[in-house]
Amino acid sequence: MGGEASVVARPAGAVYAGSMPAETTTTRKRSLVKALTYRVIIVCLDFLAIYIFTHKVEVALGFMIVSNVYTTVGYFLHERLWARIRWGTEPTRTA
Repeated sequence: MGGEASVVARPAGAVYAGSMPAETTTTRKRSLVKALTYRVIIVCLDFLAIYIFTHKVEVALGFMIVSNVYTTVGYFLHERLWARIRWGTEPTRTA
């Protein structure tokens, strides 16, 4: 232990926070994929919650479809708006 440096094996091509550029931008494709994967989880939770309350598959499916179409669009627009706002961000510091 006396002052020896530890070596950590890292996979080739892996990206770590310390190796990120100072300024990054979020692409529309990333925002879209992020919104869609989030919505898949919410769709399942919406269906489950409505089905538990109503015990009707048709009602749960209808609610799930309608609510998740407009909320997915809203989330995407919200994400794109926040990608343009610089407030609360700091450049990455390199040591």
